[in-house]
Parts: sequence; structure tokens; C-alpha cells
Amino acid sequence: MFLRRIARPLMMMAKVKETTGIVGLDVVPNAREVLINLYRKTLEEIKAVPEDEGYRKAVESFTRHRLSVCQEEANSEMIEKRLGCGQVEELIEEAQDELKLIGHMNEWKPWGIPDDYECEVIENDAPVPKHVPLHRPGPLPEEFYKTLEAVTSGKLETSKKDEPAIASGESQSK
Repeated sequence: MFLRRIARPLMMMAKVKETTGIVGLDVVPNAREVLINLYRKTLEEIKAVPEDEGYRKAVESFTRHRLSVCQEEANSEMIEKRLGCGQVEELIEEAQDELKLIGHMNEWKPWGIPDDYECEVIENDAPVPKHVPLHRPGPLPEEFYKTLEAVTSGKLETSKKDEPAIASGESQSK
């Protein structure tokens, strides 16, 4: 009886999370510590990726941010609120998945170009093989070519300095 009087208010203050509300995703009571360890491990393992790779830069950036939030906040609810990326249990799964991906990336090395790799260079209007998609921009407006001609020939007329070319609120097309 005495323990109930003391333990019940303490349990109410602790606000123990009973469920994540996601099927198959169990509550992790020490989620903050687990996240901190996973983020530290991620920062260690990503060092195997070359420094100038975008993948490494992105992983280091968001992992450092998440680690700092986890270190600053003692409450899982505040971590979830500040990161805005779901529940801490979901963050744990994401961090574990990232660690697996880092291992695969280090194995696959998608940033390296094999020494025996040959690339066909297609210049100007050379015929493009049918399996290669054409990435040609559409035609530019006629005004562009007129302005370009005026600039290159030195015949470009400048507007008065006191008067703006387009007044605010005016439409550009007439």
C-alpha cells in the first residue's frame, strides 16, 4: 500500500511511453542513448568514404545535427519535436539502415571510376545512338538573340539611369 502511494505518482511523472502506434515497432526505453551511440558510430564509419563525395558530406551534416540535438535534449519527446523526423524509434531504424548503407557504399565504391572505363564523347551534331536520350533545351526566345546581337556588336542601348527599365507593378509582357 505504501509503495503504491509513492510509486504511482512517480510513474505518472515519468510518462513512460507504452506504444509507438506503429505495428512491429517496439518502444525503446533508452532511445536517446541508443541514438547517440548510433550517430557516433555513423560518423566513424562514414570516414571510409572520400571526403569530397556528396554522400559523405550529406551523411555527416545531418548526423552531426541529429547527434547535437540528442546531446542537448534529455527528453525523447523534445528530440522528436526538434528533429521533426518521426519518433525516436523510427530514428533508430533510420540510423541502423544508414550504417548498413555505408557498408554497402564502401563495398560498391560508386564514386570511383574504373581504370579501364572508356567514355564515348559526342561532340556537336554527331549522330547520337538511339539508346541515348537527347537532352537538348528548347529554342530560346527571339528577344534573346536580338539582345545578344546588340551586345556583341556594341549597339546595345541603355536606359536612363534615373528611370528604371521596369517600374514595380508593371507587367513585363505587353
